Amino acid sequence: MKKVLALLTAFVFVGLVACGPSADEKKAMEEQQKSADSAANALLQQASTAAADTVVAAPADTTKK
Repeated sequence: MKKVLALLTAFVFVGLVACGPSADEKKAMEEQQKSADSAANALLQQASTAAADTVVAAPADTTKK
Protein backbone atom coordinates (compact mmCIF):
# COMPACT_ATOMS: atom_id res chain seq x y z
CA MET A 1 0.00 0.00 0.00
CA LYS A 2 2.86 2.37 0.79
CA LYS A 3 4.34 1.81 -2.67
CA VAL A 4 1.04 2.61 -4.36
CA LEU A 5 0.64 5.76 -2.29
CA ALA A 6 4.23 6.81 -3.06
CA LEU A 7 3.71 6.24 -6.79
CA LEU A 8 0.43 8.14 -6.75
CA THR A 9 2.07 11.04 -4.92
CA ALA A 10 4.95 11.08 -7.42
CA PHE A 11 2.55 11.11 -10.39
CA VAL A 12 0.51 13.95 -8.92
CA PHE A 13 3.66 15.96 -8.25
CA VAL A 14 4.99 15.41 -11.78
CA GLY A 15 1.60 16.30 -13.22
CA LEU A 16 1.47 19.58 -11.32
CA VAL A 17 5.00 20.53 -12.31
CA ALA A 18 4.42 19.64 -15.96
CA CYS A 19 1.37 21.90 -16.25
CA GLY A 20 3.16 25.21 -15.67
CA PRO A 21 1.72 28.59 -16.60
CA SER A 22 -0.40 28.92 -19.73
CA ALA A 23 0.42 31.26 -22.62
CA ASP A 24 -2.10 33.80 -21.33
CA GLU A 25 -0.53 33.72 -17.88
CA LYS A 26 2.94 34.15 -19.37
CA LYS A 27 1.74 37.13 -21.43
CA ALA A 28 0.11 38.72 -18.38
CA MET A 29 3.30 38.26 -16.34
CA GLU A 30 5.37 39.80 -19.14
CA GLU A 31 3.05 42.84 -19.36
CA GLN A 32 3.15 43.21 -15.59
CA GLN A 33 6.96 43.12 -15.67
CA LYS A 34 7.05 45.80 -18.41
CA SER A 35 4.71 47.97 -16.36
CA ALA A 36 6.87 47.58 -13.25
CA ASP A 37 10.02 48.36 -15.24
CA SER A 38 8.55 51.54 -16.70
CA ALA A 39 7.36 52.67 -13.26
CA ALA A 40 10.81 52.00 -11.80
CA ASN A 41 12.46 53.94 -14.61
CA ALA A 42 10.12 56.90 -14.04
CA LEU A 43 10.91 56.92 -10.31
CA LEU A 44 14.62 56.69 -11.02
CA GLN A 45 14.41 59.62 -13.41
CA GLN A 46 12.45 61.67 -10.86
CA ALA A 47 15.01 60.91 -8.17
CA SER A 48 17.85 61.83 -10.51
CA THR A 49 16.16 65.12 -11.43
CA ALA A 50 15.45 65.92 -7.78
CA ALA A 51 19.08 65.21 -6.86
CA ALA A 52 20.32 67.43 -9.68
CA ASP A 53 17.96 70.23 -8.60
CA THR A 54 19.22 69.94 -5.03
CA VAL A 55 22.81 70.31 -6.17
CA VAL A 56 21.95 73.36 -8.27
CA ALA A 57 19.88 74.93 -5.50
CA ALA A 58 22.56 74.41 -2.85
CA PRO A 59 23.93 77.70 -1.53
CA ALA A 60 27.40 78.81 -2.46
CA ASP A 61 30.17 78.98 0.11
CA THR A 62 28.68 80.63 3.18
CA THR A 63 31.89 80.54 5.23
CA LYS A 64 33.35 83.69 3.63
CA LYS A 65 33.12 86.87 5.64
